[in-house]
Amino acid sequence: MPSKKSMLPTNYSAVLSGGAMPTRKKIAFAVAGTLFFALTASSYGAGPATSQVDTTHLAVTDTEVTVGQLHSSTGTMAISETGAIEAERLAISQINAMGGVLGRKIKVIQEDGASDWPTFAEKAKKLLEENRVAAIFGCWTSASRKAVLPVLERDNGLLYYPTFYEGLEQSKNVVYTGQEATQQVFAGLDWVSKTKNAKTFYLIGSDYIWPRTTMKLARKYIETVLHGKVVGEEYAALGSTDFGSTINKIRLKKPDVIYAAVVGGSNVSWFKQMKAAGINGKDHTLLTLSVTEDEAKGIGGENLVGFYSAMKYFQSLNTPRNETFVKEFKVMWGAGAPVGDVTQAAYEGPWIWKAAVEKAGSFDTDKVAKAEESGTISFDAPEGMVYLEPNHHLKTKLRIGEWRTDGQADIVYTSGYIMPNPFPKGY
Repeated sequence: MPSKKSMLPTNYSAVLSGGAMPTRKKIAFAVAGTLFFALTASSYGAGPATSQVDTTHLAVTDTEVTVGQLHSSTGTMAISETGAIEAERLAISQINAMGGVLGRKIKVIQEDGASDWPTFAEKAKKLLEENRVAAIFGCWTSASRKAVLPVLERDNGLLYYPTFYEGLEQSKNVVYTGQEATQQVFAGLDWVSKTKNAKTFYLIGSDYIWPRTTMKLARKYIETVLHGKVVGEEYAALGSTDFGSTINKIRLKKPDVIYAAVVGGSNVSWFKQMKAAGINGKDHTLLTLSVTEDEAKGIGGENLVGFYSAMKYFQSLNTPRNETFVKEFKVMWGAGAPVGDVTQAAYEGPWIWKAAVEKAGSFDTDKVAKAEESGTISFDAPEGMVYLEPNHHLKTKLRIGEWRTDGQADIVYTSGYIMPNPFPKGY
């Protein structure tokens, strides 16, 4: 393992400026806003001169640097993206309390992608061209990321993308803090094949790029590596609430494994309807790629119990570092605020950006990207140490969680470190 510089945040409680802290409901339905985080521990303006750290006319002053947040706080994806918004805010408030980045407080402009991919592209253009932000923390679905990517590359902006995704992409303008397919899909299929002696699989996902590409990769892996059989494959429109036909086909086919990538609010209907049809974790094996604690809160633990998720992080991870993180998150956002995989990966984004900026000694995109490709940046994250590889992906572990009635998961498997490989040979 190469020697890499580790960043460990200071433990403390931070608050937003302006009085009372916003509630989770207010965050979920905020369309847009500019948030200023309070200085709690340090003074600003002590860093290098702005002329030295910003040569491309970004929104950087002697005391502030402006970044963007671009997630869905409305629409079907809000159930999944609210936690990411909150985690990024927590990280930024902690960074500000430590003195900011290159002596500058982080100012945040929030935009709402509204679960609509053209809107994501439009808002990214605004953040980069009008607001001149130094970085964007955002997106959830691959469709939103694909919509934003051409804007990032044209305007030479930076995106820190927190969601597990299909891979088959690499850009100097994006850091992928979630897992790609070889880390999540292939490793998870290995586990379920071995532990459940699974031979037949039924694939079900939402109808957009991530589930379709992921299932294409999964099918090939099942057939050529595991020597199993896919007995069904279906996709439901994003936001769909009727899964009766699919459930009937699953009951008829009797697969060893239901392999699911249903996203957003559709998960509530999907799992409730399965339970009503008698498909439960006691009698059936279901492995999902898209249910974290954020979705579990809306679905209800009673509808998930006994099913499995393949993620790199679960809130129940029993380490001192994670216990501190969960406590700080709940102090900021409320005792009932769930902490899921994408939430934790979103928390990593601002810290990795800070490390890259400070290694580069500049906010300039090209210099930050070069620092990110150095192989020397790591972070002591709630999930454990993560390592930023030169391909802009993180070296991480996979975990399998079995859902409980309380909406938390028991971790039943943890892999070793898996090197990111967004372009697996033969796929």
